[in-house]
Amino acid sequence: MSSLTQTRKFKSLTRKDAERALANEIQRLLPTCVSSDKSVFEREFVLFQRIFKRFLSDETHISWDQIHPPSKGTILMYESLPSPDDSEIVSLLNQVAVVKLNGGLGTSMGCSGPKSLISVRNDLTFLDLHVQQIEYLNNKYEATIPLVLMNSFNTDEEMQRVLVKYESVNVLIEIFQQTKHPRLNKETLLPIINNLDMQSGSEGWCPSGHGSIYESIYHSGMLDKLLRAGKKYIFISNIDNLGATIDLNIINLLLSKRGTGSPAPEFVMEVTDKTAADVKGGTLVEYEQKLRLLELAQVSKEHVDEFKSVNKFKIFNTNNLWVSLEAIKRVVEEETLHMEIIVNPKTLEDGTNVIQLEQAAGAAIKCFEHAVGVNVPRKRFLPVKMSSDLLLVMSNLYRLRDGLLTMSDKRVFPVTPLVKLGTHFSKVKDFLKRFSNIPDIMELHHLTVSGDVTFGKDVVLKGTVIIIANHGDRIDIPSGSILENKIVSGNLRILDH
Repeated sequence: MSSLTQTRKFKSLTRKDAERALANEIQRLLPTCVSSDKSVFEREFVLFQRIFKRFLSDETHISWDQIHPPSKGTILMYESLPSPDDSEIVSLLNQVAVVKLNGGLGTSMGCSGPKSLISVRNDLTFLDLHVQQIEYLNNKYEATIPLVLMNSFNTDEEMQRVLVKYESVNVLIEIFQQTKHPRLNKETLLPIINNLDMQSGSEGWCPSGHGSIYESIYHSGMLDKLLRAGKKYIFISNIDNLGATIDLNIINLLLSKRGTGSPAPEFVMEVTDKTAADVKGGTLVEYEQKLRLLELAQVSKEHVDEFKSVNKFKIFNTNNLWVSLEAIKRVVEEETLHMEIIVNPKTLEDGTNVIQLEQAAGAAIKCFEHAVGVNVPRKRFLPVKMSSDLLLVMSNLYRLRDGLLTMSDKRVFPVTPLVKLGTHFSKVKDFLKRFSNIPDIMELHHLTVSGDVTFGKDVVLKGTVIIIANHGDRIDIPSGSILENKIVSGNLRILDH
């Protein structure tokens, strides 16, 4: 379904009427802003109006029959990338900055603050681990890799307070704030805010999606600051992806002067092989003779099953992106940055139906020259989105060293177990209460836990384990239990080992 068709579904408005109504509402709102922030709001509204116009048009509509697999040579295998010479490593590292997308709150895991401050391993937060990774490289190679955080208006204030604790580490930490967008009433397509007081109308705003990184880093002044410091590429990734680490082979692909003389890619997207757990992930396709990111939200209902097919679409986007700073500057200044609009419907606490207009950072791949995908090992995609992911990264399945989690050599199977934890475990505080310590899952294939279940100390889980406590029942797994290929249900305790 095209964006314009969606709009007409919300309310019968012509495109010009909708644009005019939004412009009038913005002009009404601007005088309600305090003078110090007015220029920021004006710029953000200009950017939002561009996105709104594209939302109303058919410009972002994709014809399914014109989608093709990526052409040969546009997806490189990681194993084919040469490693840099030892003499080049410092120079290569010093031309890269790490940017973490840090706008999200931990609400999906029952936390109220920035997600990056959730403890995920040995009381270390996501942010702690990423700082340790970069500090290790800076110390080992005497490099100057900075860590740059793109905060949202939801996370910026608390993050600024937290950064004091890192003043003594060998990592320069910089921050900038992504643009914000007004939420739109689903029926009228007008902002639901009455004034520009962020304190009184914060529910009327939303972060603009991580696709805003290119314009945000440019308008914040951070892009020019990095260029002046000699940086040529930024490595962008979600802060909750613990596998997204600096990779010398990819940097070598971008910056090495050795090779065939072919131009360096301005944009590299890391992809990895799709499994049954990744069927909703965006994938790279060829469309109109360019690499393009295809997201589930862009796919009409009749093609959803085909999109999810592991046989047809074999890779998915990890959202680990390497992008040229000079190229970002060019596409922003020339206004050639056109990304597909994702319509995200929400219902507010008062029952108001709203939509958020968002863009995905990876969708910018079509706007850059010589863009390629690199099919990377699965270990570079280790996101923590739910408590089931938290169980994996906290377990003996991984070893932690210098901020880097690597799978234990004792794990015989190359893939991680499939873990499904029920709603009793969804909040971090409840998750932690239900485990006296994290079970040994070195030989686990599959775990499903549903209902009121608790685990004692030193529990071992092997093979396929399914534990289901029916409504009103409770199951306590005693300390020292070894469950191998077991199904446990009802209301009982496991007494024998």
